[in-house]
Amino acid sequence: MSTHALDVAYASETWTEEEKSILRRYFTNLDGPVFALVNLPEVVKGALFARYSRSGKSLRRLFLDEFVRDLDVSGDHSIDATVGLARAEELYERVFYEYGDDSVAQLGGVHLACEQASNLLTKVLEHGRLMSYMEKSTRYVAYDSRLPSGHYRYYRSPEILASSLGARYVGDMDRIFDTYAQLRPVLYEWYGRQLPGPAGGAETKGEAGDLAYRRALRAKAFDALRGLLPAASASNVGIYGSGQGYEALLLRMRAHPLPEARLYADLMLTELRKVIPSWVRRVDVPDRGGAWSDYLQRNEAAMAELTPRLLGGAPAHGAGGNEEAGETAGAARPLVRLLDYDRDAEAKVVTAMLYRFSDLPEQDIAARVAAMPAEERLEVMAAYAGERGNRRHRPGRALERCSYRFEVVSDYGAFRDLQRHRMLTIEWQRLTPYLGYSMPAAVAEAGGRDAYVEAMERSASLYEALDRRLGPNLAAYAVTLAHRVRYVVQMNAREAMHMIELRTTPQGHAEYREVCQQMHRLIAEQAGHRALATMMSFVDHSGPADHDLGRLEAELRAEVRRRR
Repeated sequence: MSTHALDVAYASETWTEEEKSILRRYFTNLDGPVFALVNLPEVVKGALFARYSRSGKSLRRLFLDEFVRDLDVSGDHSIDATVGLARAEELYERVFYEYGDDSVAQLGGVHLACEQASNLLTKVLEHGRLMSYMEKSTRYVAYDSRLPSGHYRYYRSPEILASSLGARYVGDMDRIFDTYAQLRPVLYEWYGRQLPGPAGGAETKGEAGDLAYRRALRAKAFDALRGLLPAASASNVGIYGSGQGYEALLLRMRAHPLPEARLYADLMLTELRKVIPSWVRRVDVPDRGGAWSDYLQRNEAAMAELTPRLLGGAPAHGAGGNEEAGETAGAARPLVRLLDYDRDAEAKVVTAMLYRFSDLPEQDIAARVAAMPAEERLEVMAAYAGERGNRRHRPGRALERCSYRFEVVSDYGAFRDLQRHRMLTIEWQRLTPYLGYSMPAAVAEAGGRDAYVEAMERSASLYEALDRRLGPNLAAYAVTLAHRVRYVVQMNAREAMHMIELRTTPQGHAEYREVCQQMHRLIAEQAGHRALATMMSFVDHSGPADHDLGRLEAELRAEVRRRR
C-alpha cells in the first residue's frame, strides 16, 4: 500500500528531540502503528502491556510518561533499536531456514505493539492459541477523546475513503461517536444518582473510597455505552509470541479477505524482521510462506462460493427463519443453545480421574466405573476437585475428557470478550446489523433511548450502503458492538469451568455474564451433567440488580494496594 494510504489510515505522534533519543533505544520505529519492544527487561515489557490495556495513550507515550523515569537507562545511550539487527544469528539461520526445524522458532519471543487496529482486526490478531494478548479495554478508556490527527478513534479504511461513500462514512462515524460523547456524562451522572457511594470500614471511606467509587461509576457508564462503538473503533493490542506463533499469524493475515489485515501483516513483518529476521524469513518467500498463504486464500474463496450454492443465499434481512430474527433494542436476552455433548461424559471423566493413580488399562477402569454406584463416582469427583479456595484452583486434565458445543447469538461486544479465550474452538458468521442489537435498560432509563436507537439505525443504513458498493467485509466496519452476531463455541469441561467462572463474576459485563450463566444451566439441565456443573463452584448466577456496582469492590482493593 502507498505511503499516502498509510497516512490516511493511521495517525502519527510527534516527539521532542529528547523523547526521540530515548524512544530509539527501545522501540523499532517512532511513527508507525506497529513496533517491537527491545532492550527492556521482560518484567518491564509485561508491566507496560498490562498498563496499556487501561490507558488511552499510545504505548510509546505511556512509556515516556510513566515508565522511563523508573529505569536506569544510563548505559543505553549507544543503542538504536530503529536500525534493526545487523545480521541474524547464524545458528538459527542455518537450522531454521535451511533445515526447516520449526521447533527452533519456539525458543524466543517478541513483544509487539499493534496500535490503531479496528475491532475487526483485533479478532484476527487474537485468533491464535499459542500467543498472549492484552487489548485496550472499553471499560477503562473513553472513546470520545481523539487521536493526535483530530479524528475520533476509528479505522479510516483507505478503500472506503477512496470510494464514493468516503464522505458519508466519515460523517456517519463521527455522528455515532458524537452520540457516545453526548451520552457518556449523562450515564455517569445517572448511575451516580442511582447507586450509593462506598460504605464500610475506614479503607472504603475517604479519598481512596471516593476514587474507587468514581472509577466504578465510569466503568458502569462505559459498559452501558460500549455498544455504540462501531467495529471500526480503533484499539491497541499488545502481543507476546514466539517466532513460530508470529509466522502462523502472518500467513493467515496475508490470506485474509479484509484489506486491513493484509496491510497490517506487512507492517508487522517489517518490524519483526528487525528483531527475529530468521524466524519470519519464510513468510513472503513465494514457494514457502507465499504458497501457504495462497493455499489458505484459495480454500477461503472456494468455501465462500460453494456454501451459498449448496445452502441457498441468506436473506438480506433476518436470520434465515430462526427465532432470534428481527430482534429489536433490548427485546431479547442473548440466545445460547447446547448443540452437542457426550451422554457418557461423567463416567468418562471419572475414568480419566482414576487413570493416573491406577496400574490398570483404561478399558478395565472404564468397566469398573460403569458398575459403580452414583455415590462412588461423586466421591471420586469430589476428591479430584478438592477444596477449591477460589476460581483459580482448577482440577486437572481429566476434565478435558468431555466437551460441549454451543451456538450463541449475543452482541458483538460480548463475543469479542469470549473470543479471546484461546483454548476454545470458536467460529463466527459475518457481522451484520440483521440480528438486531442490545440496549442496556440503563440507557433508556437515563433518557438516552432515542439517541441510541438513532445511532443503531445510522449504523445499519451505512452498512447497507457499503455492502452494496464495496461488499460485506468492508461494510462490517459500520456495525456496532451492540449488534448481534452468531457463533459456535466448542470447549472441554476444564475450559468451560475456567471461562464460565471467570465471565460470571459480578464485575463482568452483563451480556457475557448472561451467556455464560446460560451455558452453565444447559450443562446441568440439558446435558444432565449435574456433578460436573457442581464442580464449577464459583459460577455466579446472581442478576445485575444484585451488584449494580460490581466493579466497586475490585477498585477498592486496587486503590488500597496502591496507597499501601
